[in-house]
Amino acid sequence: MTDRPWLAAYPEGVPADIDPLRFPTLVHLFDEAFARYAERPAYSFMGKELSYAHAGALGQALAAYLQGLGLVKGDRVALMMPNMPQYAVAVAAVLRAGCVVVNVNPLYTPRELEHQLKDSGAKAIILLENFAHTLQQCIAQTAVQHVVLCALGDLLGWPKGAVVNFVVRHLKKLVPAFSLPAAVRFNEAIRAGRRARLQPPPLAPEDLAVLQYTGGTTGTPKGAMLLHRNLVANTLQSEAWNAPAMAQIPPGEQPATACVLPLYHIFGFTLNLLLPLRTGNKVIMVPNARDLPAVLKELSQHRFHIFAAVNTLFNGLLHHPDFDTVDWRHLKVSVGGGMAVQRAVAQRWLEKTGCPICEGYGLSETSPSVSCNPVTTREFTGTIGVPLPSTWMKLLDEDGHDVTTLGQPGEIAIRGPQVMAGYWQRPDETAKVMTADGWFKSGDIGTMDARGYFKIVDRKKDMILVSGFNVYPNEVEDVIASCPGVLECGVVGIPDEKSGEAVKVVIVRSDPNLTEAQVRAFCHENLTGYKRPKVIEFRNELPKTTVGKVLRRELHQK
Repeated sequence: MTDRPWLAAYPEGVPADIDPLRFPTLVHLFDEAFARYAERPAYSFMGKELSYAHAGALGQALAAYLQGLGLVKGDRVALMMPNMPQYAVAVAAVLRAGCVVVNVNPLYTPRELEHQLKDSGAKAIILLENFAHTLQQCIAQTAVQHVVLCALGDLLGWPKGAVVNFVVRHLKKLVPAFSLPAAVRFNEAIRAGRRARLQPPPLAPEDLAVLQYTGGTTGTPKGAMLLHRNLVANTLQSEAWNAPAMAQIPPGEQPATACVLPLYHIFGFTLNLLLPLRTGNKVIMVPNARDLPAVLKELSQHRFHIFAAVNTLFNGLLHHPDFDTVDWRHLKVSVGGGMAVQRAVAQRWLEKTGCPICEGYGLSETSPSVSCNPVTTREFTGTIGVPLPSTWMKLLDEDGHDVTTLGQPGEIAIRGPQVMAGYWQRPDETAKVMTADGWFKSGDIGTMDARGYFKIVDRKKDMILVSGFNVYPNEVEDVIASCPGVLECGVVGIPDEKSGEAVKVVIVRSDPNLTEAQVRAFCHENLTGYKRPKVIEFRNELPKTTVGKVLRRELHQK
């Protein structure tokens, strides 16, 4: 497929292609950033800034420490932390040592953690002490031999660090009791590493950099093998895509990224960790996106230009009484991804901030970004935009043949330098999603218009079949979300004797007086008969992953 109709939609200055080998590895990209931006603040956390030079030196020392443990090129090291500078330092250290980053959700249960540690074969783990009790319960069943424990105050200096640690441990009691006798403290590891000498291993673009486990909302998580060249490519693609908006930042002003998405999730990892290194941004780290008052309090103290989030977070912030305490006037890029952005949310965000949400699309398997709306767009398109530079997208029918009719749905397939090498130790699963000629089959159903804009109609698995008609939950959710009195909603299919399946919606109200009858009347006006929900349920909150994606499978339960 050589025809790329979407190139006509590219803003001026955005290239059709990037050079994925401009940096042979992520370590080369890191080295340039730490040298080029040495004096700039790299990370802001709890009122303390860490410079690029300091972050680079810490990463070098920790890498030497990891090597000194006997870890060799290709060994996996798990990272289990919220957004904090130690996480960024650890990523640089693991990669410099030639090892592979295994991103772990810090809210995992012992069972989930055990699965990921065993599946990845991780030999070491670096984690926040708040989650050490989880590791204690499963470490004996894994190959983990080395544990580095971080505390929130590690890099805050004296006396602030000591005060923060005391409050977290003893007043807020956020560190459950644990016993990991062989664990080494983060600052001890840094001190030991400074006395050692790092022997940089030979690294190549094809070497494995990150094992990124799929969200697990559709089954057992699998490790997507992301190579150095995959992540370098996606960083450069993102940089090129954002460039027209970032050029509006006044000369001499350091760009800043509000890091609210969790860094262990691939959306946050690339957009809030790797991309800022490339562009010299200051990253404002917010450890817990679900604590909206804390998010807004932190953001109110900064000027920032990039904000990436999922629809539920945009919506939650917009409805929070402290929203206007933040100065949103300097925002240049708002990126929405991870789930569909709803029109009502996008319109309100633009009204309140002056910066449109550019909805994009990506997956763990694609490092993650595949497509995005142009950052120069001023209106909500309801699409996932157009493929990024050096990226091709097409639609496949049930038999794997190309869909050639405009507007006809098909499974989105992707080819580009950001596409993973396959699933870790799962050749059978890899074969299901990779075609012989290198296309990755996403499992998402979409359409393409004449301009090359793609629209997700839904995941293959989420489609509801009502009396032979396809109903896509995203469409129904988008409509009901715009009903007055609805804060957010989730839609699933439920068994039905008459129609095979029927539509069920679970609603969280913003107006406690909203009734089922009002919702039904709204749906009657805005949805054709078979798309209207048969069951309407009100709840206080929707079940979500830690990233904010709605867990549709849990909506089936009463």
